[in-house]
Amino acid sequence: MGAQAPKTINYMDSNNFISKSLRQEHLKKISGLRYEDEEKYELQSEIRNLLKKNNASLIAHYYTDPSIQDLALDTNGCVADSLDMAKFGAITESDTLVVCGVKFMGETAKILSPKKTVLMPTLEATCSLDLGCKVEDLQLLKDQHPDRKVIVYANTSAEVKSIADWVVTSSIALDVMDRLVSEGKKFIWAPDKHLGNYIQKETGADMIIWEGSCVVHEEFKLEGIMNLKYLHSDALILAHPECPDKVLNISDFVGSTSQILNFAKKTDNLKFIIATDAGIFHQLTLQNPNKEFFQAPTSGKGATCISCAYCPWMGMNDLFKLRDTLVNKNNEISLEENILDKAQKSVKRMIDFV
Repeated sequence: MGAQAPKTINYMDSNNFISKSLRQEHLKKISGLRYEDEEKYELQSEIRNLLKKNNASLIAHYYTDPSIQDLALDTNGCVADSLDMAKFGAITESDTLVVCGVKFMGETAKILSPKKTVLMPTLEATCSLDLGCKVEDLQLLKDQHPDRKVIVYANTSAEVKSIADWVVTSSIALDVMDRLVSEGKKFIWAPDKHLGNYIQKETGADMIIWEGSCVVHEEFKLEGIMNLKYLHSDALILAHPECPDKVLNISDFVGSTSQILNFAKKTDNLKFIIATDAGIFHQLTLQNPNKEFFQAPTSGKGATCISCAYCPWMGMNDLFKLRDTLVNKNNEISLEENILDKAQKSVKRMIDFV
């Protein structure tokens, strides 16, 4: 099937979401001032005991605080991308899931495990993609194009998932769309325009593409990456498909967070330029101690600082908040039953596809 020109619908400006206070908290995170060593170990010990006391599993995204990632693995929890986080929450026998990431991840855990208690260190940690895709706007677009299937990225609210036909993550988006394209279907895609354009280019899908973007991945720039490549000509460029197409076009590998980790581990190459959230560097260096990883440069007001690549909302997860939510049993994810029931259909299609 020949490639169709992507149609885009602009509902957001991803540069407007980050407050001054959130930027300040984020800058504190990346400057390494969050904990003293002794304080960190005491917090981790306290949290271990609280997890055991509450029959709780700790589920953390690759982009969260390394101290949280280490604790999750040390307590037989999970460190993963959004798809495997959701799967782990559904299969673990724990009564309580403590999800460290952003709010849509906690909601997805609740959708798949409605009888379990789902807590988060904060409910304020959100996502520019989620914020820029309101259910009422998507419903209006859906009503205007009743012949199209609605495919939404996992980085959306439970309400948006409840009106979607499919939910996908970046790790399975191409495979799902390949199958649906072979069935002759047309689509509305939301909300990440870069991932949507990448899918459209790779599959030839007939797609109306929402005009959303990630505030981190949006800011990777071709010129900066090529300058870094000039200094490290033997480095492979690994990019997340939420990056702009100019970055994806010069990348040696394009994939989800887990796929980037797997590629870096399996390839014999020793140097890599990484165009995704720098939180991934913790697992990259743990899994590949003899390899070198360079952070792809960013710039512009959409990122939280010049030449950084940390999601500020992921940075809101810390050991203090994690400890407090286990003590106080607060920040619980709750969903209206009708929303949960409807969202289960599209989310379970994603899980069953895998």
